[in-house]
Amino acid sequence: MSIFTPTNQIRLTNVAVVRMKKGGKRFEIACYKNKVVNWRAGAEKELDEVLQTHSVFVNVSKGQVAKKDDLTKSFGTDDLTEICKEILTKGELQVSDKERHSQLETMFRDIATIVAEKCVNPETKRPYTVNLIEGAMKDIHYSVKPNKSSKQQALEVIRQLKESMEIQRAHMRLRLVLPAKEAKKLKEKLKPLLQVVESEDFDEQLEMVCLVDPGCFREIDELIRCETRGRGSLEVLNLKDVEEGDEKF
Repeated sequence: MSIFTPTNQIRLTNVAVVRMKKGGKRFEIACYKNKVVNWRAGAEKELDEVLQTHSVFVNVSKGQVAKKDDLTKSFGTDDLTEICKEILTKGELQVSDKERHSQLETMFRDIATIVAEKCVNPETKRPYTVNLIEGAMKDIHYSVKPNKSSKQQALEVIRQLKESMEIQRAHMRLRLVLPAKEAKKLKEKLKPLLQVVESEDFDEQLEMVCLVDPGCFREIDELIRCETRGRGSLEVLNLKDVEEGDEKF
């Protein structure tokens, strides 16, 4: 879509329109395609990389710029940059049905890919294929939420899939080294966070190799640092404890 704005005769191409209704009036901003999603996901921080112009429109395609009085009444300010930010954050991205369908399909695949990368069959420790996860997502009639990141939705999918199939986050393998003085007390505090203790060696200090849920990593790290005042240590041996080969039904 190519658009002429009569105010400055700048030709806007490759336009993505974000629309917002406020104070009973419609306001639009002209953005670069793909940049709106990047901004909302936090991947793009530069407003000038997202906006084609800092103007606020009543209708972008006709080049009709919003009146200053209407902006002040509706937004409580005539600061175009601040108004653009609000519309960009809260407005509705206008896309065609074909584009929307394509975006949802891509996001569906992205979510399935993240789930396949993070998870295994807990009995065999083998990862599932992306196609198998996609099939399982269709079986539970999972609907993609375009306003949420793929990563957030992947965690939700994992929770839902646990109700219908054998699946869990692949465990991380860690080596914990705890000073002798705090070892016994700290081990008791760590116990609920450890899935499997593979080895334990106590000499001048306690050294443990264990498997943990990735979601517990930060808590374990903070616990060791705080309780040992930096004298203990945590080392990641494997990000994922998996067997070779894909899982098949």
